[in-house]
Amino acid sequence: MAYHHLCSTPSSLFCDRYSHSLPASPKPRPIRTSALSLKLVSLPFRSKTSILISHVSFQDPMTQQSQNPPDNSQYPDGKTKSYAWVNPRSPRASRLRQLSYDSRYSSLLKAAQSLDSCNPNEQDVLTVLSSLGDDVSEQDAVVVLNNMSNPRTALLALNHFQRILKKPSREVILYNVTIKVFRKSKDLDGAEKLFDEMLQRGVKPDNVTFSTLISCARVCGLPDKAVEWFEKMPAYGCDPDDVTYSAMIDAYGRAGNVDMAFALYDRARTEKWRIDPVTFSTLIKIYGKSGNYDGCLNVYEEMKALGAKPNLVIYNTLLDAMGRAKRPWQAKTIYKEMTSNGFSPNWATYSALLRAYGRARYGEDALNVYKEMKGKGLELTVNLYNTLLAMCADIGYADEAVEIFEDMKNSGTCKPDSWTFSSLITVYSCSGKVSEAEGVVNKMLEAGFEPNIFVLTSLIQCYGKAQRTDDVVRTFNEVLKLGIIPDDRFSGCLLNVMTQTPREELGKLLGCVEKANPKLGLVVKLLVEEQNGEGNFKNEAFELFNYIGSDVKKAYCNCLIDLCVNLDLLERACELLELGLSLDIYADMQSRSPTQWSLNLKSLSLGAALTALHVWINDLTKALESGEELPPLLGINTGHGKHKYSEKGLAAVFESHLKELNAPFHQAPDKVGWFLTTKIAAKSWLESRCSPDLLVA
Repeated sequence: MAYHHLCSTPSSLFCDRYSHSLPASPKPRPIRTSALSLKLVSLPFRSKTSILISHVSFQDPMTQQSQNPPDNSQYPDGKTKSYAWVNPRSPRASRLRQLSYDSRYSSLLKAAQSLDSCNPNEQDVLTVLSSLGDDVSEQDAVVVLNNMSNPRTALLALNHFQRILKKPSREVILYNVTIKVFRKSKDLDGAEKLFDEMLQRGVKPDNVTFSTLISCARVCGLPDKAVEWFEKMPAYGCDPDDVTYSAMIDAYGRAGNVDMAFALYDRARTEKWRIDPVTFSTLIKIYGKSGNYDGCLNVYEEMKALGAKPNLVIYNTLLDAMGRAKRPWQAKTIYKEMTSNGFSPNWATYSALLRAYGRARYGEDALNVYKEMKGKGLELTVNLYNTLLAMCADIGYADEAVEIFEDMKNSGTCKPDSWTFSSLITVYSCSGKVSEAEGVVNKMLEAGFEPNIFVLTSLIQCYGKAQRTDDVVRTFNEVLKLGIIPDDRFSGCLLNVMTQTPREELGKLLGCVEKANPKLGLVVKLLVEEQNGEGNFKNEAFELFNYIGSDVKKAYCNCLIDLCVNLDLLERACELLELGLSLDIYADMQSRSPTQWSLNLKSLSLGAALTALHVWINDLTKALESGEELPPLLGINTGHGKHKYSEKGLAAVFESHLKELNAPFHQAPDKVGWFLTTKIAAKSWLESRCSPDLLVA
C-alpha cells in the first residue's frame, strides 16, 4: 500500500520540494459497500491533507488484510448487486473511520508531540513510543520523525525505529526526515554528524539528503557550508535538480562566489528554472554591492517577466540599491509600484527611502518620510537620525535640523553621538551662527565627546563666515595642540575662509595655511604677496593639484580662482582655469554643435564662473575675427539652483552681471538657468566691444 498522510503541514516530507510535484489526494468520497461485507471492505478514507507518494511502498499490516476481501459481490441469484452508501454521520461510518489510517495518523501525530516535549533520555522516549503498540511500520516511523522538532529526542526515536524495523526498505528516508528535524532547529552540526552516521551504517544518501543539508546551511546563514554540501553531490552519484540549482544561486552569492552565482543564473534563464524570491533578492544585492545598479533593475524586470511576483523583501532590497546609487527618482518609482501592488511599507522600507532621499539631498521627500514614520510610531536608529541631520547640513535646513535633533533627544531610544553633534554644528557654522555653534560644542563636551577634525573644521568655517579671523587662528592653534593633523578638507576650509576675509587680514591666515599644507601655502603666498617666486605660479599650482586628493581638487581650484578675483589677479585666475581644464578638474565647460555654442558653468564658484565667462567671450571674439561663422544660437547654463546657504544662486548673480556688460543674453522662459542669445545679437555685441577684457565686478 502506498504511503498516506505523510505531510499534514505545509512543510513536506521530502525536503519541501517533493510535495509540490506530487498529486494531492482526492477529497473523501461516500463509501459504497455490500450490505453483507461492511467490515471487510478496503478503506478508501483519506484525509484532505494526505499526499500519495507512489514510488515508495510499504505493506501496512493493518490494511493488508483488506486487500483481498472475500468475493461477496455476487448474490445467490447470480446478479450483481450495487454498493450501498453509508451515511458518514452514522455509527457504522464512525467504526469504519476508526479502522482507517486517519485514526492511526492522529495517534502518530500525538506521539511526535509527546516526543518533542519529553526528556531526552531513552526511557522516556520508549515510554512514549510504546503507545504505538508492537506493530509499528516503516510508514509510522517516517510520519513520527517527520512531525518532530526536537533533534535530541528525534535521534533516540530514530535509533528505536532502526532496532524494531528489521530491514527497512528505504532507510535513507528515515535519515532524511531526521535531518529535517535538525534543519527546523537550525542545527547544522547535528545534521552533519547524522550524515556521518548514515554513511557508517552503509546507507547511501540521495538527492533529498543533500538538498535538506543545503537548505539547513542556508537557514543557518552559512552559505559557504551550503556550497560545500552542493559540491559533494557528484561524489555520491547525485545530480542536482533545477530547484537545488536555483537555491545555489543564492548560496554562491552569499558566499561571495559572484561568478558562479551569475553563471547559474544565466543557466536558470536559459533552462527556465523556477527561482524563488530569496534568490532574486540575493542577485539584486550582488549587483548592488558591485556597483552595477542597472543590473539590479534588470533582475527586477526579468523577475516580473518570468511571472514571479516581487515580495516586500525584494522591494526593500531594490530601494536600498537605488539609495546607494543615488537614484532617488527610481526609488520613488519603485516605491509607488510597491504600494500600488498592495504592499504596506515597513520599517526597512522607510529606512531605505530615508537613506535614498537623504544621500541625494532630496530634502522635502526625506522629511515627508520622516514625518510619516513619526506618525506611525516607528523608531529611528542613530544612523537614520544622522543621515537626516547630514542632509539638513548640506542643504541648509537649519530649523528642520534643530527639530530633528530635539526629537532624537526625546525619543528615549537614541542618544546623539559625535556625528550627530558634528552635523548640527555644521548647520550653524554654514549659516554663520557662531553662538549656536559654540553652544552645540559645549553640549558635545558635556556628553563626553571630544571635538574631532570635522567639528573643528566646521567651527573654522563658522568663524570665517562671520569674519572673526582671530577666532579662526585660535581654533587652528587648538587643532595643533590636540595633535590633530590637518587633512585636505581642513586645509580646503582654511582656503575657503580666505575667500571671505578682507584683504588686510589675509596675512593672519596665511601662516595657518602654510602650516596645514605647505604646498598650498606656497601657492597662496604667491597670490597674496603677488610674488613670482622661483619658477612660475602655474608650475607651483600644477604640483599642488598632483599632490592633493581628487575629491578636493575642484574645491581647491574654485577657491584659488575666487581668491584671484578678489585680489584683481585676472591673469592668475585664467591660468588656474586653464590648468583645471587640462587636468580634467573641469570637464565639458564649453560645447559646440552646428546649431548652438554653450558655456556650462554648473558646479563652479562665482569667481570661477566669471573667469570662464571672460575666457569664453575672448574665444568668441577670436572666432569672429578669424572669420569663423557663429551658430544660430549661443547659450550660458548656470544651473537653476541657489547656493545652499545663500539667498542668491549663480543665475541671479549672472543676470545682474550680464546687464552690467550690456550683453544680449536673456533668461530663457522655458529653460531654467539658461541665458540665450541669437547669432546676430551676439555678433553685433562682440564687434561693439572696444576691448576684449572683461571688467570683473
